[in-house]
Amino acid sequence: MNSFEPHITVACVVEQDGRFLFVREMSKGQEVINQPAGHAEFGETLVQAAYRETLEETAWQVEITDLLGWYIFQPHKGGGVYYRTCFVARPISHDPRQKLDTGILEAVWLTPDELRAQRDQHRSALVERCLDDYLSGRRLPLDAIYQHPWPLQRG
Repeated sequence: MNSFEPHITVACVVEQDGRFLFVREMSKGQEVINQPAGHAEFGETLVQAAYRETLEETAWQVEITDLLGWYIFQPHKGGGVYYRTCFVARPISHDPRQKLDTGILEAVWLTPDELRAQRDQHRSALVERCLDDYLSGRRLPLDAIYQHPWPLQRG
């Protein structure tokens, strides 16, 4: 019996004037830094999930423009495997009155150097890797993801 259950996650790299949108959040009792990210929910496309997670965690509406890549990460042996689809997005508007998602302490804009100076607080190695891939110019078209037109259903 295969009991493998992958974690399907999404994230966004959002840049504005040389600064990048991150969240300070609590994870396992520790404050960490991450891109706006989270799990895809049943019935969502990956793009929809990335938009929703970014809005819930930062109060920023974004336009998702590109696919950055797919990242596979296991935090420790036996710790589950995370399949992260990371997107590039541009900021559209911010609602400072919107309450942030549970566990999110604040949304912050950091330069790459400011993020690297806090490496010991990164939620995972993927935080810096996604930023580095973005800075290297990597961009994939959104239509690299094919979603069959049949609606997602249970059963």
